[in-house]
Amino acid sequence: MKKVVVAFSGGLDTSYTVMKLAKDGYEVHAACANTGGFSAEQLKKNEENAYKLGAKQYVTLDVTQEYYEKSLKYMIYGNVMRNNCYPISVSSERIFQAIAIARYAKQIGADAIAHGSTGAGNDQIRFDMTFLVMAPGVEIITLTRDKALSRKEEVDYLNENGFYADFTKLKYSYNVGIWGTSICGGEILDSTQGLPEEAYLKHVTREDESELKITFEKGEIVAVNGEKFDDKVAAIQKIEEIGAAYGIGRDCNVGDTIIGIKGRVGFEAAAPKLIIEAHRLLEKYTLSKWQQYWKDQVANWYGMFLHESQYLEPVMPDIEAMLTSSQRNVNGTAIIKLRPLGFETVGVDSKDDLLKSKLGEYGEMQHGWTAEEAKGFIKVLSTPLRVYYGIHPDEQR
Repeated sequence: MKKVVVAFSGGLDTSYTVMKLAKDGYEVHAACANTGGFSAEQLKKNEENAYKLGAKQYVTLDVTQEYYEKSLKYMIYGNVMRNNCYPISVSSERIFQAIAIARYAKQIGADAIAHGSTGAGNDQIRFDMTFLVMAPGVEIITLTRDKALSRKEEVDYLNENGFYADFTKLKYSYNVGIWGTSICGGEILDSTQGLPEEAYLKHVTREDESELKITFEKGEIVAVNGEKFDDKVAAIQKIEEIGAAYGIGRDCNVGDTIIGIKGRVGFEAAAPKLIIEAHRLLEKYTLSKWQQYWKDQVANWYGMFLHESQYLEPVMPDIEAMLTSSQRNVNGTAIIKLRPLGFETVGVDSKDDLLKSKLGEYGEMQHGWTAEEAKGFIKVLSTPLRVYYGIHPDEQR
């Protein structure tokens, strides 16, 4: 009897996979890798259903803290937003879910790993690539993809074998995680439309304005509105709770998938949007011009590699080292004003604020140079242009 680990989310595809493999004679171990998106009730239901479907063993692999330490932390350092829009939530979560599954499969000596991805999306690549690298020689089984199964075929099979659950095809599908909720289907499939209010899981419950203060030490969150947090995941959840009440963080992202087609996804991500903008604001005050420039370059690559299933590429720790180094003076509190469906940055309070220079106040008064020195600087700065247009006057704009 072959031993197989099924990456089990509790959805239709993975439920079908557990039952089918169990009936085909496999010893099935259902493993739910939690990166912060499952509630305690959902995990309990997953466990109950896994055994009903025929699994010999069910386990929850909680990798939420690992996900923060090895991914979210660096995405905050880098202010990572794919296409300056999407906080790379589901993309990064899948990588760490796959790593946890591969690690568990090796631990129990599994002969195979199965997942429920279709052949039309990015997740198949994220799971397969991670398994190929981290569990070499272990067979990868993907029934939904390989048999091109329809939802009806899977539901009918489950029902015929005595498992009944509500797998109704809803207008929208959701992936909920600590770094945001993605929304697919419905109006997203029409390029001319956005999502209506009812598509979102979180709605506006506060109509007032308020200030949100996020305090960072070396780029990491240490306090929210004065409340200290040692647990960074708890700090993120607190900011999500505050921002979600205003309906903040809604948007749609259009981008290129790993397999080459265009993809569109709606999302709501109050915490990532607020944290990254607060962090970016603080960096404007505390980093030099070239620190900001080069950090943006490598952070863009970091986000792209993470999204495109290249987390295990050896350059990633090198980028993380640079991002970490850049945060040594990113200390202080960023202040943001919240209102329904939006926010604006206000300012920062930081001991490392480079705006507090004794050399001068922008647009007011200089203290580190004289007027004559300023004129000399400007004249020298203009030298290359004066040389060029002196020889090519016909090209002057």
